[in-house]
Amino acid sequence: MDASTETARQPVRMRGRSYVAFVFSPVVPVVSWLAEIDATLARSPGFFAGKPVVLDLSSVDLSPTAIAHLVQSLEQRDIRVLGIEGIDGTKLTPNLPPLLTGGRPSGLTKAEVYNPQTRTKSKSPSLLLESPVRSGQSIIFAEGDVTVLGSVGSGAEIVAGGSIHVYGTLRGRAMAGINGNSAARIFCQKIEAELLAIDGYYQTAEDIGEGLRNRPAQAWLEGETLRITPLN
Repeated sequence: MDASTETARQPVRMRGRSYVAFVFSPVVPVVSWLAEIDATLARSPGFFAGKPVVLDLSSVDLSPTAIAHLVQSLEQRDIRVLGIEGIDGTKLTPNLPPLLTGGRPSGLTKAEVYNPQTRTKSKSPSLLLESPVRSGQSIIFAEGDVTVLGSVGSGAEIVAGGSIHVYGTLRGRAMAGINGNSAARIFCQKIEAELLAIDGYYQTAEDIGEGLRNRPAQAWLEGETLRITPLN
């Protein structure tokens, strides 16, 4: 190898990056399960668009052909499967997403705030955002509560291990209690949310009553039901 070839080499740069993935766990009959997915998409078209999806098949016993058909059925709904878990890797054919291992109920281990002007305190169990959360931003804080002094724009996302407080209009998605905290709540001064979720239980915009819209509201879990009521 001559010197010119050696000089032309560029170092390989590798970076870590975390994503919040939806984990789909199909149940039998799969046709009925897909019908529930269709119902969700009918209420909120594009709800899963652009979001990483992992397919957990530990609860079903599907043949390689059935797995391929399921992945194809999801792709037809614009749901792209990033990987598959919960099965023997021998069931995966070359044209299927790869086998994933080591997943945890929450892959969030630290705050990821996509706003360089936001000030955070690493030792605090809460995150204070003094600026509005704009459309397209994703704020993730698994350690505790998130408080937004402004509004949350349409298409924005707040993900918290504790409760979420919005001192403005909540138009985007708010997901509280992501680490299994069923006591978490969501508060906002004006509710126009695309999605509210606590500990995995959620309601979309179409589920929120018209009488609640544009009013101060709170959401909490009552058993396995997400309740939303006015604050005053």
